[in-house]
Amino acid sequence: MISLDDAVTARLESHGQRFEVLVDPDAALDIKRDEFEEDLEDVIAAEDVFEDASSGDRPPENALEEVFDTTEPLDIIPEVIKEGEIQITAEQRREMQEQKRKALINQIARNAVNPQMDNAPHPPERIESALEETDFRVDPMERVENQVDEALDKLRPVIPIRFETVTVATQLPPEYAGSGQAQVREFGELEDEEWQADGSWVGVIEFPAGLQNEFYDLVNEVSSGEAETQIIEDKDDIKTR
Repeated sequence: MISLDDAVTARLESHGQRFEVLVDPDAALDIKRDEFEEDLEDVIAAEDVFEDASSGDRPPENALEEVFDTTEPLDIIPEVIKEGEIQITAEQRREMQEQKRKALINQIARNAVNPQMDNAPHPPERIESALEETDFRVDPMERVENQVDEALDKLRPVIPIRFETVTVATQLPPEYAGSGQAQVREFGELEDEEWQADGSWVGVIEFPAGLQNEFYDLVNEVSSGEAETQIIEDKDDIKTR
């Protein structure tokens, strides 16, 4: 379950009765769109149906039976969300908007590079500053993933930016290969790997280009700075970092 502070109220009025449930706002939107794939118990703040959630008052059971043909909350909650309206206060809206703004900036920073600076990552602070120069406003009732393309369209006239992936070959010395390779291989998509005769490990990892600094920090950490890395441009062109 989620905390009450993180929940919004979904309200349905039917047959002269009001029904309210407390749910995670993103999950509520997914349920409305028939895109919900999680466990309902993980995204609600109470396994209950209320007449007034703020006071804790519950509707009579005969009203639940009349409208939903059941008194089981886990069966009723999705119906209230689908058929009702999501109620959010001005404060909740501001908080949701700020949370999604930060998440959007971080997601862009993880994937975006500056094509005019050898595809160097854009720091989150630069993306945030550039976004403030546009008229883009985060929609608190829309998933972050669905707002990335529009944000990028607004950012491109302000800063050089594009989404890229990078492929890096990494060689860990024998004394670090055993434990280090497990962390490195999980950083992105492992395209290839090979154990060398001397016990060293070579792995080819693809990941969002904006995470290059984090990747090199990880490699240095697991190898005490003794690993070797190469950015793979293509089969015939390898650029040594």
